[in-house]
Amino acid sequence: ITAGGRQKKRERLAKTENPYILLLCKLYKFLARRTDSKFNKVIYKRLNMSAKNRPPLSLSKLDKFMKSKDGKVAVVVGTVTDDKRMFDVPKLSVFALRFTE
Repeated sequence: ITAGGRQKKRERLAKTENPYILLLCKLYKFLARRTDSKFNKVIYKRLNMSAKNRPPLSLSKLDKFMKSKDGKVAVVVGTVTDDKRMFDVPKLSVFALRFTE
């Protein structure tokens, strides 16, 4: 090992300028640390990802995932994109960072 020793593992921090995403990161970092919930850890990890690593989710895929989950809220850390192939969209409760159209 050269002088200075090993480099400690650094946690990636969100590089976004958006204050709301930064506040969400702060909240979920606290919740991930103070609770045993795996959900909070996953949300914090995905909020910290760069926009390139947060792929969009189409409306048809979201509908497929939420087929048997009536009354539940879908949480998408990313963009929900419009799907031109779907003519009638069922009622869904969705929480996402962005929506297109």
